[in-house]
Amino acid sequence: MESQIHKIHQQLMAKEFTCTKLVQDRLDLLKSNTYNSVNSLLDKIALELATKVDAKIESGQEIGLLEGIPFGIKDVYMLQGTYTTASSDLLKNYKSAYTATAIQKLLDAGAIPLVKENCDSFGHGSSSENTIFGAVKNAINSDLVSGGSSGGSAVNVAKDYTVFSIGGDTGGSIRQPAGYNNVFGLKPTYGRISRFGIMAYASSTDCVGPIAKSIEDIRIVLNVMSGKDIKDQTTYQSEKISKETILNTDEIKTIGYFKNFIESDAIDSQIKADFLASMEKIKGKGIEVKELDFFESDTLVSTYYTLAMAETASNLSRLDGTNYGSRIEGDNLKDTYSITRSENFSEESKRRIVGGNQVLSQGFSDEIYLKGLNLRDQISDNFEKDFKEVDIILSPVTPNTPPKIGDSLNDPLAMYLSDAYTVGFSLGQLPTLTIPKGTATGLQISASKNNDALVLQFANFLNDLI
Repeated sequence: MESQIHKIHQQLMAKEFTCTKLVQDRLDLLKSNTYNSVNSLLDKIALELATKVDAKIESGQEIGLLEGIPFGIKDVYMLQGTYTTASSDLLKNYKSAYTATAIQKLLDAGAIPLVKENCDSFGHGSSSENTIFGAVKNAINSDLVSGGSSGGSAVNVAKDYTVFSIGGDTGGSIRQPAGYNNVFGLKPTYGRISRFGIMAYASSTDCVGPIAKSIEDIRIVLNVMSGKDIKDQTTYQSEKISKETILNTDEIKTIGYFKNFIESDAIDSQIKADFLASMEKIKGKGIEVKELDFFESDTLVSTYYTLAMAETASNLSRLDGTNYGSRIEGDNLKDTYSITRSENFSEESKRRIVGGNQVLSQGFSDEIYLKGLNLRDQISDNFEKDFKEVDIILSPVTPNTPPKIGDSLNDPLAMYLSDAYTVGFSLGQLPTLTIPKGTATGLQISASKNNDALVLQFANFLNDLI
């Protein structure tokens, strides 16, 4: 199986180049990049770690598979002593006091962090335009958006600035930019990887996940980051996924797709045609394909944003300039809070905070928020029913191709609707992977909870088929 991690590991051990040169070359690419994918470089840390890897190799010691492998970090993860800005004015000078569990596991495995990556501020967006560092440009066509909110992470992988990057997915923020930039992106089962040390957006759907150029690299990084964490009570102990497991696709007999996704008036005609052509190829391999009924896209988007806005309003209430953030003094304490938050949050963040406070307020919570919770339960029940009939659910990642930079800022509703095919799987807390095959923005593979291995198995099958 193709794998940049395996290839670079072998080259380092064979002394084809030093780890220092590998890291410096990637840092140089990141410095000169024109895609606005970089918030801050971690050059001092990276070069110090590279020197240690070189010393081990020179002394004849074995190095681990991830040791010396350069990676990127979406700028919502804590890495002690580094700027963690969430691409926001409010935290533009904030330095992490500790390191996120998922990032620490990668450091313990010897991976080398190169960069904090540009993203929508606090994860609020689907285009990576809502950022103080400038819109992230698409890796394939720089006139288009990169997708979001993990746009910088997807672009850095696509352009080979990083071997892999760690994004964050709340309603599609790994899968959608992966599709827009032709790379692989995984949202694992909720709770498989610790959320400790990631800035919370919507705590009930936030997921840590890898973006890479191959299924094998996704598998390697997923295994390292997974596991129970006493600092995150939603985590659970999971089994490692072996290479042999994902090469065995014999157990996948039936797949399904949501008929209403494909028959929707909102879907691009070419994406629809390409998706249906992929279904025919799958049928040709003897796999049964079933049409499934699901909730309408508008219902999914409304449910997701109702809950996500409520949770982000709660999670970001701590950011008032007192303990965290750039404080702007007013005439009194109330004014200070008001001015600090009004001036430092992006328009999109303010839109989501105001919306969240609205749905949680007296007189609205019963009518809107509780209804959203009820719908989420119905969506989960629907998935349980579907996975009794099929092994895998396949869907387009997005109904349309990436818009031009600027269009999403002028039409927030259109931006929300670009998540129409990703948010349902987030509400169901399911493992879901974008594979850059089948349509212009890829295909999305989902399985039932804790069946991350099955997702990778089918991705491997599709990668060879399409």
